[in-house]
Amino acid sequence: MNFGLDRLLSDDALRAQLKGRRVALLAHPASVTKDLGHAVNALAACPEIELTAAFGPQHGMKGDLQDNMMESPDYRDPVHGFPVFSLYGEVRRPRDEWMETFDVVLIDLQDLGCRIYTYVTTLLYVLEAAAKHGKSVWVLDRPNPGGRPVEGQMLKPGWESFVGAGPMPMRHGMTLGELGLWFIDRFRLDVDYRVVEMQGWAPEAGPGFGWPLGERAWVNPSPNAPNLSMARAYAGTVMLEGATLSEGRGTTRPLELFGAPDIDARAVIAEMRALAPEWLGGCVLRDMWFEPTFHKHVGKLCSGVQIHVDHPGYDHAAFKPWRVQALGFKAIRRLYPDYDLWRDFPYEYAFGKLPIDVINGGPGLREGVDDAAAGAGDLDAATRPDEAAWEEARRGFLLY
Repeated sequence: MNFGLDRLLSDDALRAQLKGRRVALLAHPASVTKDLGHAVNALAACPEIELTAAFGPQHGMKGDLQDNMMESPDYRDPVHGFPVFSLYGEVRRPRDEWMETFDVVLIDLQDLGCRIYTYVTTLLYVLEAAAKHGKSVWVLDRPNPGGRPVEGQMLKPGWESFVGAGPMPMRHGMTLGELGLWFIDRFRLDVDYRVVEMQGWAPEAGPGFGWPLGERAWVNPSPNAPNLSMARAYAGTVMLEGATLSEGRGTTRPLELFGAPDIDARAVIAEMRALAPEWLGGCVLRDMWFEPTFHKHVGKLCSGVQIHVDHPGYDHAAFKPWRVQALGFKAIRRLYPDYDLWRDFPYEYAFGKLPIDVINGGPGLREGVDDAAAGAGDLDAATRPDEAAWEEARRGFLLY
């Protein structure tokens, strides 16, 4: 199959439309060709394309900054000489003067299919700036490795943030190119927009169910996104960033597990199975031990739960990562009623709100976990209407 970048590089007619126009590129380490050449160098080698600027999202164009809320500086590309502007530095939105350095921006970002992954919000901010300044936006589309399933509660009005660009659930099931179409319609943006579509993407086909396993190499789109298993689990495990439990940062399996020194993972798994066994389909939960080398619980032996989604019995349609992690929280709250579960700090610069609520786009998940009288069925009943509404809202913007 071909990603959008590969199509642009191989299609003379597409590239001809960029001739005579100043071109910018929004990219990161996973912005690579089929043979793993980076988009910057591949595009710079095209005689029709004049690269005059580049942009880096969170974690930077180089992907070198490990944690959240670590800002990247602007710099000048050491090989090609054009400026590289940071969209996760002093600002999150493109500055007006940056918009004067190009006529069309190519966006080549590998997404994970999750609302909280900040490349989604960066896409919206670039679209808004392009509409303001009369610039063209082309998304060089890439797969959603999570495929098409939808899951999680809708972001509520007033809960917009850098990890919540608009009213969508945690697991949106769209590509970045498709999301751009939805943003333009939702926010009524007057912008010249084009999706350079993929060829041969089959999001319902195994064994990848969104990612072309065996056809394309995986390159980390951010430092803690090392493989397809993480991408599949992320729409649930990302909620751990709002909890005191470790999400496995500082281990070799970040965002595929959770744990802490003061829980019993075997008891947690047993409680999860007792509470809502129907939420655990498609994956295998395994109790294990880990010791983070940095981040939460650094240097402490943690009892943990690993979520396995790479085994022969993996069922993509049945796996529900948001519900699996919600169930993990609920089990811990049942086993340890007074457990200090929720972190309190300005997550992604959202002051005055608990991180778990910012992540979920509202307090519904936390309230459902903390309410001793509420069961898994109550959380399910509160979530299903949101999922159905999103299935309908996105329908007209799916390209594949």
